[in-house]
Amino acid sequence: MTVHRLKARDLLTEEQLAIVRQRSTWKGVGLIAHAWTLIIGAMALVVWWPNPLTYLLAVAIIGSRQLGLAILMHDGAHGCLSSNERVNLALAQWFCAYPIFAETCAYRRYHLKHHANTQQEDDPDLVLSAPFPITKLSFRRKFFRDITGQTGYQQRKAQLLAALGSKDWSLRQRAAHFWNMLGPQCVTNGVMLAALTACGLWWVYPMLWLLPLLTWHMVIVRIRNIAEHAVVPDSNDPLRNTRTTHANVLERLFIAPYYVNYHLEHHLLFYVPCYNLPRLHRYLSEGPHRNRMEVQPSYLAVLRLATAKPNVDDRPGRSVGDLRRAGADVAAGGF
Repeated sequence: MTVHRLKARDLLTEEQLAIVRQRSTWKGVGLIAHAWTLIIGAMALVVWWPNPLTYLLAVAIIGSRQLGLAILMHDGAHGCLSSNERVNLALAQWFCAYPIFAETCAYRRYHLKHHANTQQEDDPDLVLSAPFPITKLSFRRKFFRDITGQTGYQQRKAQLLAALGSKDWSLRQRAAHFWNMLGPQCVTNGVMLAALTACGLWWVYPMLWLLPLLTWHMVIVRIRNIAEHAVVPDSNDPLRNTRTTHANVLERLFIAPYYVNYHLEHHLLFYVPCYNLPRLHRYLSEGPHRNRMEVQPSYLAVLRLATAKPNVDDRPGRSVGDLRRAGADVAAGGF
């Protein structure tokens, strides 16, 4: 079947379209600054007052802001961080993508295929939503692998091996390939480590940057993947093959930063900056299509839908692409 397409003017008035399309470099910079302020503040909290509670809080905040950086990289891939493409790409690469070992241009090429073929057989992100619904037991196993770093480790291991290239290549070929794949990312993270070491805080990098990236970040990437496209009502209806999830203050702090929960709106008009998505949601909710929109009241409600499969005949193990792909969209797709 073919997905029914909706034109922008089927959804909004010309005035509304003009409003939600507006892009501001300063708003993009402001969101990036907000993410890094929370990250640095969480690190400083542990340095100033080290104990298990502040550490766990910092890991959750930093992991959520690492997802926030991925979301802002995603906005950059759509040209939404700035109307100036050179500024847009610089912001997306150096302040969002490279610190979390991602790359905006490669992500953009991959991600646009997802938008063109959402929930269809040739959607490269279909593997992330197709296995659902699953059993609660299966979800608990996935959660355990994510929170203990197993998913993140496997993802980064695969990324490193891919960057090292074939063993049949010469050392020069492999070095050039590694630089193209992970060079700027390693430089950026090296600068972070060097700056912390110069302050006598080298341990902050592994404990409060890498560990959140491999644990809590993986947990909420999975939750976000589930919320966006899993168990949607109709894969061929653009108002029902993608989901918006209402998020309260705590969910926005720890699970869904920078308006990522407005995913239906993003798919309908992917050139709208993330900070305009709440306004777009309001416009659509007042329009003729409001009753068809797939909207859930909370992330808990979505997880109930996604784990509604009975436990009968449940088998332990990993679903197709689970460790390879669950969470891998930070570097290559899924938003």
